[in-house]
Amino acid sequence: MAPKRRAKGSGTTTTIAAAAAAAAASPRRTRSATAAGKRAAAEETKGSKGKSKAFVDKEPLAPPPISSGDGDASKTIIVEACKQCNSFKTRAIKVKDGLESAVPGVTVTINPEKPRRGCFEIREDGGEVFVSLLDMPRPFKLMKNLDMDEVIVDIVKKIS
Repeated sequence: MAPKRRAKGSGTTTTIAAAAAAAAASPRRTRSATAAGKRAAAEETKGSKGKSKAFVDKEPLAPPPISSGDGDASKTIIVEACKQCNSFKTRAIKVKDGLESAVPGVTVTINPEKPRRGCFEIREDGGEVFVSLLDMPRPFKLMKNLDMDEVIVDIVKKIS
């Protein structure tokens, strides 16, 4: 459909406020009319600096306290498993379940920090490394050849 002709006396410049007022008076709702209303409401709710009010937690999450004693209750095991493939995740969960059921009071965390690529490592927090497989290329044969039940038994012997 061809555009309507403009009246010869009217200018081509209009203000946003005039367009918004005309849109508000019209019973017809368009996307631009509703967007103009939203913009006006957003400008009214903004603070003096124009920043939106969002909840910000000022205290960062503190890591769990680590005691220096050698008792079983203070053991923390870290499993670092790459997120590249699901086989890392399944083995990490198997190690976690096995250690928590075999040794009472042990804490096992999976990936407390961003894991390295192609890495599967089981270590004590701040201490001994039990299993370390780094920079493995696909198809991760070194990790898949590990018998996880034997690994769990060896770790339990070293912890106890």
